[in-house]
Amino acid sequence: MNPLQQHSVQPGLQLSGICIDYEGERLIEDADLHVAPSTIAALLGPSGSGKSSLLRCISGVQRQNSGRILWNGSDITATPAHKRRFGLVFQDPLLFDHLDVGANIAFGLRFTELSRTESRAKITTLLDMVGLPGFERRSAATLSGGEAQRVALARALATEPRLLCLDEPFAALDRDLREHLVLQVRQLLRELHIPAIHVTHDHDEAQAIADHVFVVRDHKIAEYSN
Repeated sequence: MNPLQQHSVQPGLQLSGICIDYEGERLIEDADLHVAPSTIAALLGPSGSGKSSLLRCISGVQRQNSGRILWNGSDITATPAHKRRFGLVFQDPLLFDHLDVGANIAFGLRFTELSRTESRAKITTLLDMVGLPGFERRSAATLSGGEAQRVALARALATEPRLLCLDEPFAALDRDLREHLVLQVRQLLRELHIPAIHVTHDHDEAQAIADHVFVVRDHKIAEYSN
């Protein structure tokens, strides 16, 4: 039976019957998930549980073995990553160290129709949003870990994504800084009304950032409840 015949279509992101294999072994089995508009979901689980693979399938950089992905009721299962309009931030900021901060963020604007003046204004606004005002000309190679992740976040937000995918972006940072950035990102997403999926192995982090926490364990996904 078509998985969508078993579930009503809902606004936002909807996964239905997602299965993911890795090296011949089943990683995720028949996963269903719904992220409503303007809400933040966390995928919580140990290393190797499949949570990052699931996020990559959602963003379109990896293909699941079966199942369907919908956005506002439209099937985007076969839609390539660059056409999904989903932002993606990794644990490694993946900045271009030979460029300054402004040029790194501008890289996210390269497919837009903004003029140079409009792009500069948008970069200034984004840096203000992530708490790095005046960093346009700073060399990316001189940034601290926390600053680099804020720039990566600004670059992801530059394209005004419909959904933001966060793949353990704070895992390499010390706890105090991680806790601060988690709260800052939650507030920013709230203000921008951007839904997000945040992958983490840290229970406290998941609880702090998300409206709904989904536990990935034993190939299954279940919503966490106290």
